[in-house]
Amino acid sequence: KIEHLKLFASRRAFDIEGLGEKQIELFFEKEWVKEPADIFTLEARNNKIKLEEVEGYGETSVRNLFHAIEQRREISLDRFIFSLGIRHVGETTALALARGYGSWKAFHDACLKVAKSDEEATAEMDALDQIGETVIASIAAYFGESHNRGIVERLTRQVTILDAEKPKTDSAVAGKTVVF
Repeated sequence: KIEHLKLFASRRAFDIEGLGEKQIELFFEKEWVKEPADIFTLEARNNKIKLEEVEGYGETSVRNLFHAIEQRREISLDRFIFSLGIRHVGETTALALARGYGSWKAFHDACLKVAKSDEEATAEMDALDQIGETVIASIAAYFGESHNRGIVERLTRQVTILDAEKPKTDSAVAGKTVVF
């Protein structure tokens, strides 16, 4: 769980400044942050937690941390998919999935269908560039667990997931293969 939280807050995922390994380990140990959604409710729960009283945290550093968390409430679809920590879904695969589905709703719906062994949804995902059986099996396993679906649902209530950017089609090299 700690490793997933570290991945979640890492530079390549949500990139939350001031929330590194030590902070995540401390917050997990004190049971303030058990899953990604808890990061976004920290400020609201701070009157009970009193983070300012923890050694190494002053009023300014707490304010900066909460500001950094607020700044990350909006995230691109590919980074969000990567941040879930699905086995075999790295940055490149997450980008391919984001571009293939375009929106969180489309991706999420497809994942739920794949988890229920929907042949059409599985074939559709398999048709995406760079997506194969291993990735599909990992996505099915991840979304097949109610625990993971709960984590995702609670997280999506806290953040805004931006639709994937479509590759540019109006450039001189769009749709062409360039060989050097």
